[in-house]
Amino acid sequence: MSGQAMDLETRERANPTDVLEEMKRLAVEQLGGVPSALYAPVAEALDDAARRAGLIQIRRGDHIALLNLRQRNAGNVMRYRQLIAQGFEDFRALPNRMRNGQPLGLVEDRHLGFHYAGQKLAESIGQRFVRQLDMLDQRLESLANELGANSSSNPIGATRLAGAFLATFHDADLPETLRPLLFRQYEHELSRVLGDLYGRINTMLAAAGYGLKQPVAPNTAQAAEGTDAAYAVPHAQSHSRDVDAMERFGDLRAMLHAWRDGTAPVRTGAIDRAPSTGGPRRELRSAEVISVTSLLQRDGPEPYARALAGAGSLADAIREQLSEGARRLGLDPEQTQIGAHENDAIDLVGLLFESLFQTHAMLDRARRVYARLVLPYVKVALSDDGLFLRRDHPARRLFDTITEACEGNDGATPQDRELLERAAGIAQRIVADYNEDLEIFALASAELEALLEQQRKRVDMIEKRAAEAVHGKERLLQARLQAGAALNQRLRTPLTEAVAEFLVEHWQHHLLQTLLREGRESPKHADVLALADALIVVDGLAAQARGGVVADRLIALQPAIVECLVACGHDEHGATDWLAGVVRALSQPDLPRMVRNLPPPVVADDDSEQGALRVVGGHAGLDFDPDVAQRMRLLAPGEWLRLLDQQGEHVAAKVAWISPLSGRLLLVNRRGARVLVASAEQLAALVAEGRLVAGTEQAPFDEAMRQMRARLNRAVGQN
Repeated sequence: MSGQAMDLETRERANPTDVLEEMKRLAVEQLGGVPSALYAPVAEALDDAARRAGLIQIRRGDHIALLNLRQRNAGNVMRYRQLIAQGFEDFRALPNRMRNGQPLGLVEDRHLGFHYAGQKLAESIGQRFVRQLDMLDQRLESLANELGANSSSNPIGATRLAGAFLATFHDADLPETLRPLLFRQYEHELSRVLGDLYGRINTMLAAAGYGLKQPVAPNTAQAAEGTDAAYAVPHAQSHSRDVDAMERFGDLRAMLHAWRDGTAPVRTGAIDRAPSTGGPRRELRSAEVISVTSLLQRDGPEPYARALAGAGSLADAIREQLSEGARRLGLDPEQTQIGAHENDAIDLVGLLFESLFQTHAMLDRARRVYARLVLPYVKVALSDDGLFLRRDHPARRLFDTITEACEGNDGATPQDRELLERAAGIAQRIVADYNEDLEIFALASAELEALLEQQRKRVDMIEKRAAEAVHGKERLLQARLQAGAALNQRLRTPLTEAVAEFLVEHWQHHLLQTLLREGRESPKHADVLALADALIVVDGLAAQARGGVVADRLIALQPAIVECLVACGHDEHGATDWLAGVVRALSQPDLPRMVRNLPPPVVADDDSEQGALRVVGGHAGLDFDPDVAQRMRLLAPGEWLRLLDQQGEHVAAKVAWISPLSGRLLLVNRRGARVLVASAEQLAALVAEGRLVAGTEQAPFDEAMRQMRARLNRAVGQN
């Protein structure tokens, strides 16, 4: 709550020794199994490399070394767990004692490569988890001070974890080909564990009162905005909000009150239903409503999941659960009622989540993630209007981050499944640990943002490939049209069957290849056109029985004709046979000559993988507003639209690329997969059909708020 926000530095702190012990327990529990998980993937990698390279005998030494490691696994796991635990013992040791992780100092020459690989491993881990480690280091400094030490290194930092690996395997006889595989797999296994571990320990330290003394230095502009810097401030600063935002929020509340007073149904079974006695009811204090919400926070999310699936109002489901929670706390719903402010918070969260699900493609797994978050967000809304006023609010940023991870995500790829699993884990952590400290939202958002940043790089590559595929098809289509037009122009002259067949079957294909490879302005393109024109002239000379001139011209054209035939798949012998057939035909002046009319080329886009949103052909006959089409032409890469497919599902679509050839726009979803390729006129026709909305907010929270405002405005206007 804005009025109840606490300065992180003055909060009562938990016993530092107990906190450190709990950290050690978590670290040993989550990291202890890492060594055992290395061997099977490394063995598979060795077998695969051996099969591809045909070096089974040469790699036999790798398999023997790996087998030896597996036989010593129990001892290695014990040693590794002891080293992790020792890091925490070193942390609480006296300040003058060396505590810089496993030292990477002077070593024997034969171990230099091993230790250099350890240093690279530490750098890689440190870069991947830089933000979580920065937060953790600041909190550990506060913990060290409580323990009486001046400063201490992170017992589960990158250097310490790399050192633990080196110390565990320092006496193992590892071939040069096996060592990088082990290091790579160790880094992979750590990456699967550390995001959750760092998040849990950061959350635990924050809950224990070990907050941040200053905002964490930003790694990137996106990562820094709206995290600890946004909320680790005294409450007085929270009143310096944008006046316009306050005014807009006041208008929203007024519409909400009009909607609730005029259109909201009677909620039987809710806390604020009319008492059977007819006597006055006491309004519950905010603290009481928050206590009820806290009591219910860890309960199952099924009532909210059903509401988000369309089975009733989410706000009603929240009130019904609060009614039951009030009974459990001894607050008689017959004698109490929720006040206007608290009702506002419930309705705003209910409408917010419903608006998100109405305008974003949220599948079943995402529905349970959001269902778990309903009550934590109610609790935030009860205590802090900043959720609806500040774009940098930690809970708001987490809302956007989880939506980016979940929207349209069906878990079809390992990366997508990892996003869903991480989002689900974060939701459960919020449910388990949120207790009016917004820091947990910032930590969770930073953790998921780090994973999303990796995914965005993959999505960028998918978008680039999609653009290249569309561009390649458009270039091919354009070249086909140009080659077809050039052929039809030349077939207007009466020609012998042999010459016409050569032009249709071979020369046209050669021209197409030249257009694709060399371009229309190239000398090669001019030479290919000149070949057809010269051959047509020779055909005309043959009709005049000018055999000597025909022979001389054919001899001169022979290299170009053979090149054309070879380019179309003939070998030199086959090309010579073809040329002989043309010569025989042109040696007969009386052969029939005629004009040939070819069918028009197929110009429709045959991209069948576009599915339900496939748009093909031109814009003749389309029903669209020219002004809307002009606005579509002004769209730029990176802008977001919202599409409604044939099944009535909403699809977020980004303009990924605009064709320099046709002006068509490539739209992709949040996974980078192609959704639609269409012209500005075709997009305008979709707008006219109500299947496309331009100008949507990029941030899901902002778009859901916009939809909520529009919904309330329509409801109040009808009343």
